[in-house]
Amino acid sequence: MSSDKSFLTLRLEGPLQSWGFDSQYNRRNTGLMLTKSAVAGMCCAALGFPRGSDKEQVFLASFGKVRMLAIAIPRQVKKKELSVRRLQDYHTVQNTKKADGGIKDCHITYRQYLTDASFGVILEGTVTLLKQIADKLENPVWGIWLGRKTCIPTAPVFAGLTDNRDDALKLLIGEKPLKLFARQEEVENFAEGIDSLPDTPISFATDNRSFSPRRVRTLHGAERL
Repeated sequence: MSSDKSFLTLRLEGPLQSWGFDSQYNRRNTGLMLTKSAVAGMCCAALGFPRGSDKEQVFLASFGKVRMLAIAIPRQVKKKELSVRRLQDYHTVQNTKKADGGIKDCHITYRQYLTDASFGVILEGTVTLLKQIADKLENPVWGIWLGRKTCIPTAPVFAGLTDNRDDALKLLIGEKPLKLFARQEEVENFAEGIDSLPDTPISFATDNRSFSPRRVRTLHGAERL
């Protein structure tokens, strides 16, 4: 029996990553796990959908129904796992608008990044939607990055498209059991979750960015030998 369900796998690797979910004003923090809004933004860029456009709105409505599993995959150098750390950058922005409508010559901000992080992502959704995304991730209309334009991927983001969840996991973690890895997964109902994150995008329009909550469960990986 054929199924309309498919699993799209992404590999997010780079020296710097930044996944903001509670950033405001002059402090731009990063979470230790990537956000669904950032993944949706990468997909919109790959597809070439302008911010706030009708095409973006239709896509985000469909993408909101996609379930996401994010897996933290430790990077290794000479068989030693690298520790993920937060890096804070002192940053200045010119010609920013003030509350009274005036222009401020120079505004100080602080921006956080993750170093030595690597993630695997499995998106579960309809074949039609995920095939559309997969095709454009291999040949994106616009550049894609890991949360910010300064965070360039060092490996192809597209890792594979399958009709089986186990096959999707093998593309990312091989034969190792999932329980060894820290991960964050969406849940079907509120009681199954632990946290609610405001990172399901409704609109990326510059003057009207809006998000809805997503219920997730975060699990710490078992100790690896």
